[in-house]
Amino acid sequence: MNIALILSGGTGSRIGGDIPKQYIEVHGRPIISYCLEIIALHEMIDAVQIVADRSWQDFILERIKGTVFQQKFKGFAMPGENRQLSIWNGLESIKEYASDQDLIFIHDAARPMLSHDLISRCLDAAAGYDGVIPVLPMKDTVYLSEDGEKITSLLNRSQIFAGQAPEVFALGAYYHANEVLLPEKILKINGSTEPAIMAGMKIKMIPGDERNFKITTKEDLKRFEEME
Repeated sequence: MNIALILSGGTGSRIGGDIPKQYIEVHGRPIISYCLEIIALHEMIDAVQIVADRSWQDFILERIKGTVFQQKFKGFAMPGENRQLSIWNGLESIKEYASDQDLIFIHDAARPMLSHDLISRCLDAAAGYDGVIPVLPMKDTVYLSEDGEKITSLLNRSQIFAGQAPEVFALGAYYHANEVLLPEKILKINGSTEPAIMAGMKIKMIPGDERNFKITTKEDLKRFEEME
């Protein structure tokens, strides 16, 4: 079974406004609905769990009522203190009905341009690996600075990649990779794949999608409005 875990618990503080960015309406529909639709319609996704604050759960339920998504929806999990604890809460809920051999497919509600093709490629690439992450090559020259003021060393741009979502992991191995970081180390995790790498899981990189950006700033929101 392939289970999608949609992260929709963020506050969207960097974008401003009165509501979290994933619930802002663009062309008459909330941003979260864009990725939910493509995930619900994908034939390789069997179930969906959503991390969302209780105050927004009815909002989501109203928008999936009577849709294909409702048939795959398994329930909500509560947001955590940081992104990785939100994932952990989602994993705990998913473990109640899934097996260790199932795949967990983690995606951000604020990445609305997810494509059917990228979902397929992520899940197909998982064969023979413990996980998959789509990446983009670095276009600019990159430098290492230990103090944020002076350049400490040069980095080889050809060996540096920017990670995207969705990320796919074997549920059992990924659950244990996060479990060993509780309760404090998990608060220092910035990317979903970090616990997998720290645990020695074998992670496959595949080409990402430039359109699959995360809406974080007002400029990102404007870009999405112009693209959609």
